[in-house]
Amino acid sequence: MDSGVRLIGHQVVNGVWRFGSATRFMGQVISQSLLGFRRPRLLLDEVFFSGVLSLIIIIISGLFVGMVLGVQGYETLKRYGSAEALGTLVALSLVRELGPVVSALLFASRAGSAMTAKLGLMKSNEQLSAMEMMAVDPFARVVSPMFWGGFIAMPLLAAIFSAMGIFGGYLIGVVILGVDTGAFWSQMQANVDLRYDIVNGVIKSVVFGAAVTAIALFEGYDSPPTAEGVSFAVTRTVVTSALAVLALDFVLTSFMFTGI
Repeated sequence: MDSGVRLIGHQVVNGVWRFGSATRFMGQVISQSLLGFRRPRLLLDEVFFSGVLSLIIIIISGLFVGMVLGVQGYETLKRYGSAEALGTLVALSLVRELGPVVSALLFASRAGSAMTAKLGLMKSNEQLSAMEMMAVDPFARVVSPMFWGGFIAMPLLAAIFSAMGIFGGYLIGVVILGVDTGAFWSQMQANVDLRYDIVNGVIKSVVFGAAVTAIALFEGYDSPPTAEGVSFAVTRTVVTSALAVLALDFVLTSFMFTGI
């Protein structure tokens, strides 16, 4: 009984301590975030690292998700004689929900885990300590460019994911199942609103990108300087980011599309 109470107390204290550390870390990132723009070459390198290197998995995943939507949507809409609305169903599903959420989960798995591993290894190799000894601020030199790289890359990846998904839905719906091409595009154009649907989807992807990048950087910067510590930090990044994305998606969807 006593050991159980002590374990719960230890977990609570550890959780409060990590929350305080994360808050202080984010304060440092935000207060020094503009320093990342003073080194545009570093910023471009991080956009390449977070965004371009994630393109293959985003393109392939978006294409397959769109193809699945095309198959499932066509079979459902055909029962009600509305197969021409397939373009609307595919586009709304992607730009409102699946594009931002799935691309954020993939971004956390590929780029977020890589950020944590990179920072954790720099810490274990004492590269961050060496920077401080040479009067080089690690936040300005490493953390800030990584934060803005992820912040910029994530919405672009979500847009590419949605575009590839719509193309996948077009391939299945129009090319294979025979939905009229004009109806597919005209229904989509008539029912997808730029401000209400697309802008809200972009806002979601920006919030998800900031959250995933912040979690990945904190876990890497806070990881124990050992191989096992870095490994656990990478796992925590993927799990925590996935839960954060899903929770934020519920909150944002409630505000944006239901008015709760």
